Amino acid sequence: MYQINEFEQRHLLDETLADNVANILASAVKQKGKASIAVSGGSTPKGFFNSLSKKALPWQSITITLADERWVDIDSNDSNTKLVHENLLQNEAVKAKFFHLKQGDALTNDTLADLNIAAKQQLLPLDVLILGMGEDGHTASLFPCSDEINECLSLDSSALLKVVPKTAPHQRITFSFAALVQSENTILHISGNSKKQVLAKAIAGQDVKEMPIRAFLHAADVNTQVYWAE
Repeated sequence: MYQINEFEQRHLLDETLADNVANILASAVKQKGKASIAVSGGSTPKGFFNSLSKKALPWQSITITLADERWVDIDSNDSNTKLVHENLLQNEAVKAKFFHLKQGDALTNDTLADLNIAAKQQLLPLDVLILGMGEDGHTASLFPCSDEINECLSLDSSALLKVVPKTAPHQRITFSFAALVQSENTILHISGNSKKQVLAKAIAGQDVKEMPIRAFLHAADVNTQVYWAE
């Protein structure tokens, strides 16, 4: 299921989304003593990151991670880790914990196994998931072009997977649909008319391998909140 929330201006979306996410995180910490959130990369969430970073939250009890990451050096401009450190782990949120997906030089089976154990212990299930969406309908690094797409969308897969997309650079590490779909709150954050058209195409069809974002939009037991601004 999905619900579309439209905003005339991006800064209004950013502020509203930051308020809503802050309330969810605060509630989770109050109930469980901790909270976890996975965010996505790209330029779209920068304003949201900035707004959220200024919220007076019990950040020391909140763990931030990424829905996926390119396997690049963390000082690379292609690094989502760098993006989060420069835009979200600032202001009040500098006190938060950060769970690194990119650890070590090579994405080996042993690295994946260790990260899967750590993610289950420290993060999952997520309290908040912020997804983005590519022009091809991919989300996180669940790429329709990849040889790993069946595993990515399987409900029996590991929480973290290695993915090598054929239409985008860099090998990736990504949370699987099986792990992401367990999130208590799922949000798709997009902007611009082109993404609105991609969203419409995703909503109109059912083939999740063609457009993996459909797995979240059409899942009967998931209420994906779509936040869109011009």
